[in-house]
Amino acid sequence: MNLPVIVSKSAFCRLGKEFLKPRCFSTNNNPKTAIIMLNMGGPERIEQVHDYLYKIMTDRDMIQLPIAQETLDSEAKNPRCSKKYEEIGGGSPILKWTRLQGKLLSDKLDKESTETAPHKSYVAFRYVPPFSKDAFAELERDGVERAILFSQYPQYSCATSGSSFNEIYRLLKRKPIPKGLKLSIIDRWPTHPLLAKCFADLIRKTLQQLPEGQRNKAIILFSAHSLPLKAVNRGDAYPSEVGATVHQVMQELNFAYPYQLVWQSKVGPLPWLGPMTDESIKGYVKQGKKTFVVVPIAFVNEHIETLHELDIEYCKELAEEVGVETILRVPAPNDHPLFYRRSCRSSKESLKE
Repeated sequence: MNLPVIVSKSAFCRLGKEFLKPRCFSTNNNPKTAIIMLNMGGPERIEQVHDYLYKIMTDRDMIQLPIAQETLDSEAKNPRCSKKYEEIGGGSPILKWTRLQGKLLSDKLDKESTETAPHKSYVAFRYVPPFSKDAFAELERDGVERAILFSQYPQYSCATSGSSFNEIYRLLKRKPIPKGLKLSIIDRWPTHPLLAKCFADLIRKTLQQLPEGQRNKAIILFSAHSLPLKAVNRGDAYPSEVGATVHQVMQELNFAYPYQLVWQSKVGPLPWLGPMTDESIKGYVKQGKKTFVVVPIAFVNEHIETLHELDIEYCKELAEEVGVETILRVPAPNDHPLFYRRSCRSSKESLKE
């Protein structure tokens, strides 16, 4: 299958001068360029939880070992999973955040990349609607000329970014893209300067919430979704790319605070990348260190792993259990101006060809 796909080796191309003319366009009327926001997604409603979990557990990019049908049904229907979504308001806000981020990005691109305007964002989730097929059906109806597949996973992993791109490949193999539509890809952006500046700004603002006497004692814990060691041993780039992001953020902070990269969300009996976030907190408390700032370094917006795992399970329940004095969680980038400036710059760079 011959696809007109332009893949940047570093995921970023240089910006052409023609994109700098100051003029505004609508993001919805007759869009010329599509920005397809790729992410895992999350159930907006409790009744979506079962299908969401089932799709994750049957995705061989995400979970390599086959799981017995009985186990699949049991885990997907586990009431504890639904209860977690109930405790964060009845569903994940990831779709709302992704749509807002896409709208902010499109509006900014309309002003700064006039040759490719109007722009419109499309959401392509992996495990809940809107799926990739929904995004492509909509952009085909809109008659766009150019589409950017924009991974919302800053650091590349075969289990996340790779799964999303494989799904799009399967989709386009079944139904080729419209004739004349050009595709380009932003597959990762772990060391983009504006990403580091965004997280550094969020960390500074969070540190300012601490009493001055505690501020210098704070340990910054950069928490990212873990990965099975089996995937790491195969050469998955994710751990090193997360580490590169952390390093750049700490450079922005002049390495002024002690910090550690930790990992969360381990499931199943197999060994995973560590140290785990909860175990690290316990270990520091035993050493007499009881002030923490937790940073969701691999997530671009709020969802179950920030709102429940970090906020409720670690920053509330675990903190009370082990005697933490102060623990604050840094917000995800969400609608931070530096974050969508980063998205805008990356998208413009990918439009050069």
